[in-house]
Amino acid sequence: MAGTLTISTLSDGTNSTSSTNCIQGSAKAWVQFTGSTATINGSYNASSITRSAAGAYTVNFTNALSNANYAICLGCSRDAFDSAHGIYSYIYTAQTTSSVGLRFYIYDLQTDPTTFSVSILR
Repeated sequence: MAGTLTISTLSDGTNSTSSTNCIQGSAKAWVQFTGSTATINGSYNASSITRSAAGAYTVNFTNALSNANYAICLGCSRDAFDSAHGIYSYIYTAQTTSSVGLRFYIYDLQTDPTTFSVSILR
């Protein structure tokens, strides 16, 4: 059965918040994937990962976002040998409503992390 539920305030009986806070403050997409193969290990609203080179990925969204003004939170894990090198950097490119391009570096070498985690917030 399809329908619409309209709620202005959410409450657990002790605390309450505007339903707008939940809608605007929730992740619009997230994905955790294996760097070398771009295999998705878990996701929400991420249809696929395209790996164009070592450390270079595009996260494709299942459902397009309303605009490209979103925040991107990134994290990764590396094996014990690589984690000793420190200084990781991430950048994003080509931020659109349907995808975001990502790059991962150790120092100035573009390379695959063991796993990469991405959250899209709007």
